[in-house]
Amino acid sequence: MATTANIHAPLGAATILRVVDAFIRVYDSVVEWNTSRKTRKLLSRLSDEQLDDIGLTRADIAKI
Repeated sequence: MATTANIHAPLGAATILRVVDAFIRVYDSVVEWNTSRKTRKLLSRLSDEQLDDIGLTRADIAKI
């Protein structure tokens, strides 16, 4: 007679995984927000002529 192995995750492992995934998503969101913030800050320091050279306007900065 063949036996099958029942392999189950420990109790609560799925919940812990979901919590860890939530923290990772929050961290990734904060990193993305900070990168965008730095980019907007640097672009806002450029003159209108410099922005025009790279194909942007002041209004475009807010969309980044």
